Amino acid sequence: MFGLETGVFVLLVFCLLAACAFEFINGFHDTANAVATVIYTNSLQPTQAVVWSGIVNFIGVITGGVGVGMSIVNLLPVELLIDQNVYHSIAMVLALLFSAIIWNFGTWYFGLPASSSHTLIGAIIGVGLGYALLPENTAGVAAVNWDKVKEVFSALLLSPLIGFSLAIVLMFTLRRTLSKQIRKQIFDEPTPGQTPPGWIRILLIITCTLVSFFHGRNDGQKGIGLVMLILIGILPTVFALDTNLDIAQLKPDMAKIQQITARIDTTQLSAVDIERLQAINTSMANLAPVIAANTYKKEDALLMRKALLTISSNSKKLIASDAVKLSEADKAELKSVAVVEEKGIRKFTDHAPFWVILMISLSLGFGTMIGWKRIVVTVGEKIGKSHLTYAQGASAELVAAATIGLASGLIPDFKAPVSTTHALSSGIAGAMVASKGIKNLQAKTIQSILLAWVLTLPMAILLSATLFLLFRWLLG
Repeated sequence: MFGLETGVFVLLVFCLLAACAFEFINGFHDTANAVATVIYTNSLQPTQAVVWSGIVNFIGVITGGVGVGMSIVNLLPVELLIDQNVYHSIAMVLALLFSAIIWNFGTWYFGLPASSSHTLIGAIIGVGLGYALLPENTAGVAAVNWDKVKEVFSALLLSPLIGFSLAIVLMFTLRRTLSKQIRKQIFDEPTPGQTPPGWIRILLIITCTLVSFFHGRNDGQKGIGLVMLILIGILPTVFALDTNLDIAQLKPDMAKIQQITARIDTTQLSAVDIERLQAINTSMANLAPVIAANTYKKEDALLMRKALLTISSNSKKLIASDAVKLSEADKAELKSVAVVEEKGIRKFTDHAPFWVILMISLSLGFGTMIGWKRIVVTVGEKIGKSHLTYAQGASAELVAAATIGLASGLIPDFKAPVSTTHALSSGIAGAMVASKGIKNLQAKTIQSILLAWVLTLPMAILLSATLFLLFRWLLG
């Protein structure tokens, strides 16, 4: 296959299976949050709920694109992303996958709604820090893309706060605006074993569907990003660039970048900004012959990817710099052609074949249908002291769906990884507080969830960094 030696081929297959395993665990770990409310309000039977959620997750991944996945991949140092030593790439991928799977599976086993997104991001940061400890890396911890780390971590931090706050606001609004009869229907605890009124049941099924769909669009892309990391690392000549695109499409975008960066007054720039501008100009000069010839050699694909990512990352930093005096129109245009995932020059680097999307979709969908019960019990029974009401379930899921949907591209040019687990469990907690105050929360469960939230990042970083150094030593 693609001229690979047997050992590398076996490692490739193993890495792909491990990526599917991660997404499979993600399915029954995270998607259980989506079905908890419909199960505990008797809107759907458990089997119906998990099968339906699995199907909708599948659709979400298929239609989601790759922007969120690439935003996670780009946390890694550029040097790791373009390392031409295939065994170095395998060491990186194995460290990522093993650390994420170990922590995800462990928290699932104990029924803790920990975040797969949080885990994966911690694993990626761990690889970056492990790379910083290698003697050949002269940049140290500066090699990690800390700007991207801050951006991604901000999204993960905000999602539970938004979920908690909006659920309280929504519950308050429902109490103030609905008639007394309807309030009694949706705010009273449901009768055990009794199916809710038709309109409430439809509403709860819709909110479950939305959470499942947007979970697929957001979390599914993380699995796609992992698989593309594997393929680009092991088969760079085939997957480093989107070969379905005509290289001539780069020409107008590169011309715009050149025009805009030429307008920057270098006399006002710091030494760091001057280096960034020089890096852009050097990469553009390296790409000029390729664009002029309208073709490139397969063996140069990884170097072209490096040049495009260098232009993109440095353009983003220049746009954010106060010393760069450009009009808002110029900054917006530079961002559009050079920075935004899946657009401009980034459409050549941010891609995934349909078979990869299908593989991750099936892994996530089947994972949703298996092993869901532990997390569902925690979300449905152990966050609040009272039984989940229709209003609480609908409010929590509506808030979670909105949070995940907005982070999955509903806001133009904004795609960020957020935690389905944190968005929904915090929404449930907010809805419980809105009903009977802070005392309505089960302190032990909230403490366990918070502990998992606090420990996930450092544990994933430690696991990943250790495994990365171990695999680099074993694989050379």
